[in-house]
Amino acid sequence: MSVFGLTFEKLLVIGVLAVFLLGPERLPKYAAGLARLVKGIRNMASGAKERMRDEMGEDFNDVDWRKLDPRQYDPRRIIRDALLDGPEPSARVSAAASVAAVSEQKPRRPRPARAKPGAAPFDGEAT
Repeated sequence: MSVFGLTFEKLLVIGVLAVFLLGPERLPKYAAGLARLVKGIRNMASGAKERMRDEMGEDFNDVDWRKLDPRQYDPRRIIRDALLDGPEPSARVSAAASVAAVSEQKPRRPRPARAKPGAAPFDGEAT
């Protein structure tokens, strides 16, 4: 069982550290405070869920909540899908080609000005 990515062993180590750091006098007080905090968060979450269910009505059961999970979104996939979704297949190919061309371009360095034969050298960047 894993809670927030913490295994039982990690939770046990945290508990042992808490006993040593807080001491046996203060540990019950802090444990009760943590329990109140967890119960409060749980009540807030269930209240929000009930309020959303009341406001949405029957549509609440039709929503696929896993589809709306922000952890599933990959920015690269979203951009790729946005670029490839177009009215025509040729537009999709040209959009993808233009993105590839822009990403492959290297920045150009300005060429230094060449002096004419017989003229004094001139530095355009000098102050």
